Amino acid sequence: MSVFDYSVFGLRVRSSLQLPELFPAEGEGSPDLTIDTGPVPPSDLADDALRAEDGALLLDIPKVARFRVSGGNLITVDADRNIPERNVRTYLLGSAFGALLHQRGLLPLHANAVEIDGHAVAFMGKSGEGKSTLAALFHDRGFRILADDVCVVKFLDDGRPYALPGLARLRLWQDALEASGRETSCYERSYADDETWNKFDVPIDANARAGSEIELAGLYDLQRSEEFRIDETKGVDAAEAVFAHTYRGSYVTAAKGERNHWQSCVRLVRSTPVFRLSRPSDLGRMTEIFDRIPEHVRAHVFGATQRAGS
Repeated sequence: MSVFDYSVFGLRVRSSLQLPELFPAEGEGSPDLTIDTGPVPPSDLADDALRAEDGALLLDIPKVARFRVSGGNLITVDADRNIPERNVRTYLLGSAFGALLHQRGLLPLHANAVEIDGHAVAFMGKSGEGKSTLAALFHDRGFRILADDVCVVKFLDDGRPYALPGLARLRLWQDALEASGRETSCYERSYADDETWNKFDVPIDANARAGSEIELAGLYDLQRSEEFRIDETKGVDAAEAVFAHTYRGSYVTAAKGERNHWQSCVRLVRSTPVFRLSRPSDLGRMTEIFDRIPEHVRAHVFGATQRAGS
């Protein structure tokens, strides 16, 4: 049986399934994570709900697949018959990976991350808040993309937070895809055989991707508003914003990571400035709004980061 080595979220992944959304791993090495197929029992829990069993986390996606996540280093996939591989990968690289990241004690944020002047800056937000649309604007203007939708944070021994490189694609709603000047006919839907699924995968080539971990300099919390404005958030409010935008935060309890998770949120905001970025939802104004963001990052994020580290 063929196996494939990939790299994502700072992990070397060895998979019996082909994962075109990931970049191939470089060189030789032992895997941090193995993905294999095998039997996983069904669950009667709600869709996307996680249950703990014998030290593992089990996830059941009806009419798609079941996943068993164990030890922070193994994901077993039990896909239903005749399900498109793309649909299985959507949940494998989404919810199942979310469970694994919590098992490993990492901090996955529901955020994109881009490289600006050698620093990582992340933009957090709920689904539909424009994270990927913003990432596409950065991408199309020559900024390198570190992560889209899920930004994973780890801390070095000295406490500095680093953002880890994520999947090799952007995921755009149809209106955002078309607003960026792209044709839907050139891209595949994120979820196959369902015309109501109006998200499309836009590959990122290696030159447009930040392929190694980068120190995280700032966080922005995306919010809808009538007017554009940016306000700094501090203290408990900042920590709660990070807590609220944890990717698959409902999995933390099943993974027995409540204490570590809250400590990571607090640790992050102590060293990294957090801002609330309020902006209109009108896609026609996104370019105008975008032009003001790198200016704010350079004026307010980099200086604040330097002061925190001094």
